[in-house]
Amino acid sequence: MTRFREATREDVPAIVALLADDVLGQARELSDLGAYLAAFDVMQNEAGNTVIVGEDAAGTLVATYQLTFISGLSLAAARRAQVESVRVASHLRGQGIGEAMFADAETRARAAGCSLMQLTMNATRTDSHRFYELLGFKPTHTGFKRAL
Repeated sequence: MTRFREATREDVPAIVALLADDVLGQARELSDLGAYLAAFDVMQNEAGNTVIVGEDAAGTLVATYQLTFISGLSLAAARRAQVESVRVASHLRGQGIGEAMFADAETRARAAGCSLMQLTMNATRTDSHRFYELLGFKPTHTGFKRAL
């Protein structure tokens, strides 16, 4: 069984390893942890911006996601839960950890007064696309990104 909790600074190396544990992450994550530790410190001071980790019975981190709460005016002033940086250790995928992770995210989102959960994913992640649809997410929008 996976237990989910808020990440600590000490978890950052394991989180970065999870982020790098796939084809896309291998090419974009850095080996120097300095930038990640600095970003984590900034995030700790931002209200409604949290990294969550999932750990197995032995305390090993096996999953992670970032959860950000966004207040807005559209959709009748809906408060949203934005889910990002979703990862399950590659050797453990398909064992229900992802479903448990999204159940955890939904519980946290409801507790924060959110009426909508949203996420983005890289368009090349076809397995993830199927997974999110199985969880009830609908591909209702097209997203764009531009590097600054």
